[in-house]
This record gives sequence, structure tokens and C-alpha cells, in this order.
Amino acid sequence: MSIAAPAHLLAGPTHAPQLTRALERLRGALLWLTAFSGAFVFMEPSPYEICSLLTIIVFAVTGLTLRIALMPLIAMLLLYSLGFGLAVLQISDQSKPVTWVFVSWYLAVTAIFFAAMLGTNTQERLSLLMKGYMVAAVVASLIGVLAYFRLLGRFSDTFLLYDRARGTFNDPNVLGAFLILPGVLALQQMLAGRIAAALRGGLFLAIISIAILLSFSRAAWGQFAFAAALMMFFTFVTSRSPRERLRIVLIALAGIVVLALSVVALLSIDRVAELFKARASLEQSYDVGHLGRFGRYILGFILALDHPFGIGPMQFSKIFGEDPHNTYLNSFMSGGWLAGFVYLALVLVTMVMGLRFVFVATPWRATYIAVYCTFVGTALESAIIDSDHWRHYWLLLGVLWGLMAVGRGKEWSERRDSNSGPPVPQTGALTGLRYAPPMR
Repeated sequence: MSIAAPAHLLAGPTHAPQLTRALERLRGALLWLTAFSGAFVFMEPSPYEICSLLTIIVFAVTGLTLRIALMPLIAMLLLYSLGFGLAVLQISDQSKPVTWVFVSWYLAVTAIFFAAMLGTNTQERLSLLMKGYMVAAVVASLIGVLAYFRLLGRFSDTFLLYDRARGTFNDPNVLGAFLILPGVLALQQMLAGRIAAALRGGLFLAIISIAILLSFSRAAWGQFAFAAALMMFFTFVTSRSPRERLRIVLIALAGIVVLALSVVALLSIDRVAELFKARASLEQSYDVGHLGRFGRYILGFILALDHPFGIGPMQFSKIFGEDPHNTYLNSFMSGGWLAGFVYLALVLVTMVMGLRFVFVATPWRATYIAVYCTFVGTALESAIIDSDHWRHYWLLLGVLWGLMAVGRGKEWSERRDSNSGPPVPQTGALTGLRYAPPMR
């Protein structure tokens, strides 16, 4: 005699995995949307804040774990945010600085979120995040380029500033900086060796490169050249295939020729040539002089010595007539010595620790290299521009730490298993000191 089990017990194993997959598809879609919304930052709070907040809430409700390896990042961001909180107390009667601090706190939270969510289903989530970012970059680039050549009719001026392409951003410099990572990723697709990927990457790179040029951001020009060269160097060094190394060299040479021809073609347009000549000068009127950009750096750091708690956010321009245009100086001015030194430590620790994981073999190493090179370029660019409220900067920071945490688990597992047992899987999520397989 047999007893049949209740129908709901028999259905459980079937429906539970489907529910899990449905939740993961929802999480993935929200990650894509968050990255895509990063291209639409023309006010505070922006659409990015709405999308990212919704994504964080969904992940928090459905499952999000903070790994031990992320504790240094969390500690530094807490101290960094505390510095702003203490500094703003002295000007708490001003609404804009208070809003600025809240936005800063929230961006720090997004960095922690991006790092934490990559601890599970790393490859798929990272891929969706980068795909959303790439689509956002192409859309922003196309809008900027079409507006520059007045192909959007009366709406063209909406996407221009000082006759420079700003796309869907409030500043051409931010457009240029936002496009660096997608440009590097597109170049990587060309290095992959697969024809379809190379053609797609070449098309994306062409669109993005033109938009970077028409943003007339000197910092973005330099950062893109630096990040692309550094990415190709790391790819060359970490590659074990002579054929792949030869392809990298040939594509690099061909890329230089194509880029040069493209620049020459664009410079044949008088309007482009005149602005390019003006922007290419290393001595802009606002850079030189006692209160020029570089003069303000010296005066600002001298002022920081007398104000351990800073002078508060958005106060620097009231004294010197312009914003710091230096993120490191601004962290001292807006958050005092605490925020200033912690921010400097955060950047240095990320760059030094991150370099080691360039050489850890993971399925996502190519993307990691692109993100790392872009982060280093942004950290250098931050010495001449205010990048502390760039949404994509905190995405870069969080992704780096998240991949370092997973990479650290893989590195530890490989050392353990090299002495006892077979090799561990190549993908997964770091759980404590164990390397667990990814959630499917």
C-alpha cells in the first residue's frame, strides 16, 4: 500500500527554482536599468538615484550579503562620509551643502551595493551591468554627436554647452569621463579575435570616440588614451597566446592610424578645428594666474592646514570664485582632514590592491582589467577635476572591490587546492573563506 504525498509538496522542488530564476532575472534587469540610467544625470537627484535606489531595495529584500573582504571598503566610506557630516554642521543653515552631503552619502552606499551584489552570480550580473552601461554610452554619444552637428533641430542646443557636446549630462567633461569605460570595453571586443564581436566593438568605439572628441574635454582625451594603452599592456602581459599578442600589437597600430585619420577628417571642419585648437592649449585663461586653477590648489591646501574640520561643502567657490576642480582638495575642504586623508587612502589602497588582481585568472578578468584601467585614469584625472559626484566613478569603485573580493576567494582556494585536491571551479561567490559555486 502506498501513500501519495500532498500535491503542494510534490510541486515545491519544481516551483522553487523557477521562482529563484525569476528573481534573478528581475535583479539582472534592474542592474541593467541602473547602469543605463547613469547616462541621464542632469540634475540632483537624477533618474539614476531613482533606479539605483529601487535596485538596492529589491536586492536587500531578496538577498544581499556583505562579505568580510568588503569591510575595509565599508570602513573607509563610513569615515569619509562622517567627515562630510561633521563639516556640514558649521553651515547646516544652508540647504544646498546639506543636499550635497546626502548625495555623497548615497553614492558611497551605491559603491558598497555594487561590490556586495557581485558576490553571487558574478559573471552574469557583471555582464548585465556592463551591457547597460554600454547602451547608455552609445545613446549619450549619439545624442551628443547629432546635437553638435545640429541634426536634432531646435533641440540641439539642449545637448550642447559652450559649443561642446554634453549629450545627456549637465557638463561636457562628465560626458567625456562617462564614455571612457565603454570605449575601453569596445576596444577589448576588437581584441577578442571573433569577427562579429570585433565589428560590433569597432562600431561602438567609433561612435564613442567621436563623442569624446566633440566633448572637447582635455582630461577625457588624455584619460581615454591612458586607459586604452594601459588595458592593451595588461592584456598583452596576461595573454599566453603568441597569436593574441600579435593581434594586440597589430590592432594597436591600426587603431592609431584610424584614430589619426579620423581626427584629421574632423579637423577639416572649421568649427571643430577652431575649438580643438583653443581647447588643446595647455594654458587656458582659467588655469593660470594667482587665482587660476593651479594657483587655487596651492591656496586651498594652505587653507586646509588651518581648518581640520574643513570649511564645508560648496564654500570653496565663495572664497576663491571657482570650485576646487581637484577632488582630493575638495575632500579636505568639504570634509576636513578626516574625509581628505581617508579619500586619499581609499584611492591608493584600491589602486595598489587592485593591481594584484589583474594577474588573477578569472572568467571576468578582461572586464576587470578594463574597469581597473578606467579607475586609475579617473583617479589621476581627479587631480584636475571634481569627480566626487560622478555616478559612474562610484560604480567603478564598487565593481573593483566586488571583483577583488571574489578574486581573493579564488586565489585562496587555488593555493589550498594546489596542495590537496582537484582545482576549484572558475566562477562563484565568496562566502567567508570558502569559494561557493554561483547561484543559477
